[in-house]
Amino acid sequence: MAVEDPVGGFAVAVVREDGHWRCEQMDPEVLASLDASITALRRIRSTGAVFGLLNVDDEFFVIARPSPGGIELFLSDSSAALDYDIAADVLDLLRVDPPDEDEDEVWPEGDLAILADLGLPDGELDVIVAEPDLYPDEQLRMIAQRCGFADQLGALMAKMGA
Repeated sequence: MAVEDPVGGFAVAVVREDGHWRCEQMDPEVLASLDASITALRRIRSTGAVFGLLNVDDEFFVIARPSPGGIELFLSDSSAALDYDIAADVLDLLRVDPPDEDEDEVWPEGDLAILADLGLPDGELDVIVAEPDLYPDEQLRMIAQRCGFADQLGALMAKMGA
């Protein structure tokens, strides 16, 4: 993918603070750069959990969660690293080799328990990602439902026209 090609999709910062959820639209530019998305998430000040949901071109999604020791990451489709820089950067940070180009199987990479403390056990995330009939935005809505911020995400997505 050429650098000048815009990346479609949407990016949402999710914040859990004082028992309440808040979803904020992130600049669409973060969809092209993992560094930009991490930087944007680290700028959000909160005493609670902060993470990003990145739906890239309606092809795959990334969950990025800053932590004191670095960044926790989850990539829904490792084969996306063959076509998208942001997915390749996720695999690079995870120290995982990208799949071969002739690989037919799709699998996730990263921390399946990335949102376990927020109500989404690793087994449920695995089931959501393994569902072949769901688009990334539908998978992200299911994640939001399981964690308890579906209303906030739905309202933001309606406002964004996504």
